[in-house]
Amino acid sequence: MDQILQHLNLCIERGRVNMDSNYPPDMKGLPGAVELTQLALDNGLSAQTVLNDGFLPGMKIVGDKFRNGKIFLPEVLISAKAMSSAMELLKPYFQSGEINYKGKVIMGTVAGDLHDIGKNIVKMVLEGGGWQVVDLGINVNSEKFIDAIRSNSAKVVGLSAMLTTTMQNMNEIVRKIKSEINDVKVVIGGAPVTKKFADSINADEYFADPQGMLDYLNKKTKA
Repeated sequence: MDQILQHLNLCIERGRVNMDSNYPPDMKGLPGAVELTQLALDNGLSAQTVLNDGFLPGMKIVGDKFRNGKIFLPEVLISAKAMSSAMELLKPYFQSGEINYKGKVIMGTVAGDLHDIGKNIVKMVLEGGGWQVVDLGINVNSEKFIDAIRSNSAKVVGLSAMLTTTMQNMNEIVRKIKSEINDVKVVIGGAPVTKKFADSINADEYFADPQGMLDYLNKKTKA
């Protein structure tokens, strides 16, 4: 069983989706993340074990490599695709309650911004880490964020912006969220965003990479 999980880790790290995939070339003809996830479940491993020991270690390696500049965005996307494809097999276990989410996070790209690639990567990493993500999509204004936080009783909301122009819209959205809801943490990120900017608009946290946000959320659950 350990061997199946180790191979699953490797497939997620290397971005091998399934048996039919031609990527990566040196793994052609070998089972991918989808087949190994099904094999693990068929052999009696719990869905929680598959998530914790099969998905998380692989995505953590990807997150750490990205943070340290050892891989770049295309490689992260490929790994995230492998993980999200295999995650489809675990969704029924989340719905049945066999796997419990660690918590719930609201995410969206801020008003005026139609880019979602960064947000989607963070979403997949968080889901692979056992968090439920309520994705509001793109061009999200403060009212939609506030409604989602309240209706989902969420304690963390993530705002994404990919342009210097739309980044400025974070200021008003953060201000409105904090003026109406006291007990929510507002996390921001995106290509042009910096820690200095996050501090200037009173955001609670800023992360330059998806793994940073996942580590932050995991620490919050242990606190």
